[in-house]
Amino acid sequence: MTIITRIKNIFSSVKSTELIGVALRQHSISYFAKKSNGIKSKVVENKGNSVVNALKNLLSSKSLSGQCQLVLTHAHSQIVQVDKPKVPDAEMNAALKWQIKDLVSISPENMILDYFDGPTLAGGHEKINVVCVPKNDLIELVATISGENLSIGCITTEEFAFASLLPIQQDAVLLVCQQPNEEINLLIVKNGQLFFSRRLRGFAQIATKTEDELSMGVIDALSLEIQRSTDYFERQLKQAPIKAIEILLPVEQEAFLARKLAENTNVEVKLFAMATSLENFRGSAVAVGATQLNFMEPN
Repeated sequence: MTIITRIKNIFSSVKSTELIGVALRQHSISYFAKKSNGIKSKVVENKGNSVVNALKNLLSSKSLSGQCQLVLTHAHSQIVQVDKPKVPDAEMNAALKWQIKDLVSISPENMILDYFDGPTLAGGHEKINVVCVPKNDLIELVATISGENLSIGCITTEEFAFASLLPIQQDAVLLVCQQPNEEINLLIVKNGQLFFSRRLRGFAQIATKTEDELSMGVIDALSLEIQRSTDYFERQLKQAPIKAIEILLPVEQEAFLARKLAENTNVEVKLFAMATSLENFRGSAVAVGATQLNFMEPN
């Protein structure tokens, strides 16, 4: 039996339908679960440990049971967009592994990948988004989580967990979102489909900035990245203009950021509204989103 087969068997050994969202971060782990006796949610700091050791500490100190919906951070996964290979679906993963080998830092021998359809450009040119992770890291994470009372329901990325929070709507929405101390994601979602995703660099410490510091270049830089993304969506993908920009950032200056970003665009900018019962878990939005992935799962 191959290692990949073992991983698939672990994935399929679901013992409970109760969902627990576990979101990995660089310096912490957050989890969220809706139980029959109420909501359980907590953020556990890594305290200098590796992610696996921090996960072990979390699982040993908390009594968690059910399906774990695991969310990988930018540090654990890489996403690239390439031309869609003209091969049968059964051969897609093998073809993609060699097509992206020079675009990622993971060797083909140590790569597990999945994909979701990208945009179709003018002339019917099809793109595909490839998500890849190191096989040895994934095996260690799966082995750590899987136990008598806890099993893996799915493994996904921040992009899908965040996008799953948005309701299905015909108009395109751009979501500016972030986990604490992680980089910012720009997502464009329309009709329940992730049309566009972009991981920005240089914004991980935005929560430490004062209003004055944000006004001195940070907001303008973020506005520029938003504009570039909307231009690509509208001009290259030939899509109708986005109707709103929604902000979901775990920072004290979130409302200030939204107001300032609104000054740089003609599109409505507003704070993303969590469900009333979940507003207190705004900083753990990815773990919340992991429990409601529904239509946002990759192929």
